[in-house]
Amino acid sequence: MTAPPQVPGGIDAQPEAIVAGIEAKAIQGRSLRQIAWIRLKRDKVALAGGAIIVLLILIAISALLLDRVFGVLNPNAFHQELIDTETLAPKGFFGGMSGEHPLGVEPVNGRDLLVRVYAGSWISLLVASGATLLSVLIGTTLGIIAGYFGGWIDALIARLMDIFLAFPLLVFAIALAGVIPDTAFGLSGDTLRIALLIFIIGFFNWPYIGRIVRGQTISLREREFVDAARSLGARSSWVLMRELLPNLAAPILVYATLLIPTNILFEAALSFLGVGIRPPTATWGGMLADAVKFYTLPHFMLWPGLAIFITVLAFNLFGDGLRDALDPRGR
Repeated sequence: MTAPPQVPGGIDAQPEAIVAGIEAKAIQGRSLRQIAWIRLKRDKVALAGGAIIVLLILIAISALLLDRVFGVLNPNAFHQELIDTETLAPKGFFGGMSGEHPLGVEPVNGRDLLVRVYAGSWISLLVASGATLLSVLIGTTLGIIAGYFGGWIDALIARLMDIFLAFPLLVFAIALAGVIPDTAFGLSGDTLRIALLIFIIGFFNWPYIGRIVRGQTISLREREFVDAARSLGARSSWVLMRELLPNLAAPILVYATLLIPTNILFEAALSFLGVGIRPPTATWGGMLADAVKFYTLPHFMLWPGLAIFITVLAFNLFGDGLRDALDPRGR
């Protein structure tokens, strides 16, 4: 049996001597942000999803620069020499896969699939991110106002949410995108279509995050720190911006990361139906729509579908991990 550690100075030593003799490291407090980061680092799946998201963002930015800024990327270059004149199918193994065309080429025209998937990445991420930002701004503003003030304001905004949730968004998007001319609001071409998609998707999806913010605000408005701010004479705008909004940042951030993949799928669906970005601009949904005509060539729809699948999965995994990291009641 080991002897207990000897304290310098013995039993009669003064407290200062005992404290000086024992080497102890001071306990450092951690902020909520540091605690969330520590919890997130333990989730390897969420970190993998976050790494894929960063990679996808870098790919989208580089594709945008090469395509629209420098003009060195040509996703519409034809390679008719790689197409069989009788079957109109690509020559070679699995859709013409080769060193020059790793993912093969499209039927009929021979456009490189890798270049088109690469060029279509920035449109999907830009539309999804812009629509999510618009939904977050509208939903957060109306949700926090409804939850804080209550009464007839809450009733009015709640009924407005019900109307938007019952609205046939897909049908309206198809109708609206079909009647917009080629030039409107000072925009034209792909710029107009991208702005239109961001507005349609973002404006009609805000009630989902608005309900979450409203419910959280109702539970927070009766807390002690809100009562303390009111008792000190703080205005409603101060309470909303300085007291409630910082406490709503975590659920807003989590829901935004989960809303982005939903918007990516919605943009792909609109492009698939022919009311999104118009050809010949490369988009993942448009490539899937073109692949329907050649269902006997699986490689044609495999690569854009796989790009959508990886992007949506990465955002969902990272969003789930972020939700667990920011949950104070989680283990």
